Amino acid sequence: MTAIEVHPLTETIGAEITGVDLRDPLSPETFAAIERALLDHLVIFFRDQDISLDQQLAFGRNFGTLHLPPIARGHPEHPEVMVLDQVNPKGEGADNWHCDATFLPEPPLGAILKAVQLPALGGDTCCANMYRAYEALSPAMQATFDGLQAVHDLTPSLHNAIRHGISAEDVEGMQAEWPPVTHPVVRTHPVTGRKALFVNGNCTTHIEGLVGQESKFLLGFLLDHLHASEFQCRFRWAKNSIAFWDNRCVQHCGIPDYRERRIMHRVTIDGDKPY
Repeated sequence: MTAIEVHPLTETIGAEITGVDLRDPLSPETFAAIERALLDHLVIFFRDQDISLDQQLAFGRNFGTLHLPPIARGHPEHPEVMVLDQVNPKGEGADNWHCDATFLPEPPLGAILKAVQLPALGGDTCCANMYRAYEALSPAMQATFDGLQAVHDLTPSLHNAIRHGISAEDVEGMQAEWPPVTHPVVRTHPVTGRKALFVNGNCTTHIEGLVGQESKFLLGFLLDHLHASEFQCRFRWAKNSIAFWDNRCVQHCGIPDYRERRIMHRVTIDGDKPY
């Protein structure tokens, strides 16, 4: 069997993994190597993985229970698979820097995204290291944000999804099922113990305990800061490529530079309450 190899994309974030066939069940050694690569590089990429939906789901279940998408369309035969089917993606939400579903009390651990159909050009995905975003702040700014809580609300994303025809959900019903939650502005990763910024433009509405323009100013500062180019990697998709990111310490955005159909299948892994 070919040995698994890890090829970093940048010094900061991202690696391509070779020497594994995701159609096969993972041995304990293979699982440990993939998990280590994810923890070390935050987002990992696989190429030429012609796996079925069942195999994608099985790969995800190695890392935890799977999450049902609350807003986006699920696959008709596999409700745990989110279908991202876009032609004109600008403004639909995925083109903003974000973590997935932080409006949940326990946001996802991560997501596994597979390319099914791609435009001839464009549609890259960028990822950013939220450890580095926190560590790049001055000690004074770190001290300011440590211990603060921010409110995360699904309402902006839900309204946007309805406006773009992605969801036809009842707003009041969804708001009742998933009311706003608070998470730390700076969370601690439950495995690595490292601190990471944990606010994003899709769900974070304000920072608690601040008055006047303080929340708007400081949250705006963080949202501008966290996508600095030195925190990023960029992945160019090919059919049957797969990305797997750690949602606890990574933000991502899709580049909306295409006008041909792009279909992706995403499996999301349940997480835990940030702390």
